[in-house]
Amino acid sequence: MKKCLFAVIFGLALPAAAEPTALQEALDSFAAKQIESREVAGVTAQVGDREGVLATATAGFADIGTGEKLTPDHMFWIASMTKPVTGTAMMMAVEKGLVSISDPVSKHLPEFRDLKGADGKPATITIAEILAHTSGLQDLSGPENAATTNLAELTALVAAKPLRFEPGTKWAYCQTGISTAARVIEVVSGKSFPDYLRENLFVPLGMKDTTFNLHEAQVKRLVVSYATTKDGFRAEPVKIFYGKSPTSTDRFPSAAGGLFSTARDYGRYARMILNGGELDGKRYLTPESIAEMSRSHTGSLKAGFVPGSEYGLGWIRVAEPVGVTAPLSAGTFGHGGAYGTQAWIDPAKGRYMVMMVQRTNFNNGDASGTRRQFQEAAAK
Repeated sequence: MKKCLFAVIFGLALPAAAEPTALQEALDSFAAKQIESREVAGVTAQVGDREGVLATATAGFADIGTGEKLTPDHMFWIASMTKPVTGTAMMMAVEKGLVSISDPVSKHLPEFRDLKGADGKPATITIAEILAHTSGLQDLSGPENAATTNLAELTALVAAKPLRFEPGTKWAYCQTGISTAARVIEVVSGKSFPDYLRENLFVPLGMKDTTFNLHEAQVKRLVVSYATTKDGFRAEPVKIFYGKSPTSTDRFPSAAGGLFSTARDYGRYARMILNGGELDGKRYLTPESIAEMSRSHTGSLKAGFVPGSEYGLGWIRVAEPVGVTAPLSAGTFGHGGAYGTQAWIDPAKGRYMVMMVQRTNFNNGDASGTRRQFQEAAAK
């Protein structure tokens, strides 16, 4: 009231409230429709450009049981959106001169010197192949994953299994390949993978809520994961915990799918990549490294989970925008997660987009209607 009176007395013109942009309206409408149609219990969506955040929309619940509304500060299991982060970490190690993507894995991990192919003969795989899912490595079983507590244990198990196919001849999604890359980073850097990410990426970039291991305060902000049923939503445990406490450190840091994060944090990471490896005056990677990890490393091999996809070093690349990727430009790159999360960087349009949801039973999150509708809204 005093401010208004001051303006009237002195003839000042107060700025009017900013009108919502077409993008903000589109994101708000998208988020509301996802909740109204009961596709997801809650959603946070963010779109930005090289300068900053353009629009953010949040709707629904973090916990239906308690009635807790979702906020931008809530945390999500981002699952395979961890893979691009691992690719970024590897390129950081390359720039430090610690490793080359053409190196045989066995150069850094002795357990792979006795690796056998599907035919039982000696086999060699490269850093690039394990990051591009063309190595032929086998994944671990559920019980093996649950019993494994660190990356050294994981690679010992993986190296003892024969390859599924000759390296470079097929594309087959492989969780252990990405985590093997993280173990290489541990060996060449002398740091644990979580510490390496924290020191080189998360802390400098201000990603305060991106972590493999939640602390108690973060557990309170972790959204509940839900499956959709004919009777409504059913709460389900987060798969990556393997039945252990969310704060437990007695599980390995899955470089293929172990991170938890927020839309804010991942948005900063995506904007840094969109800006050619620099943000707020600090350089994390060179544009050349980003080009290397986001280009196709699968050639003519059929790759990805939707048509028109290629695979880089931890990244999925849109070679031909078609179907669910039609709203994106050719050359867009990013990744989805097991519970429906998505993040994409569209250099041609100069935009990044991040969507956080926690639905456990998308048949194929990369091909979901939720993803398509989000990308259509983000294109406004």
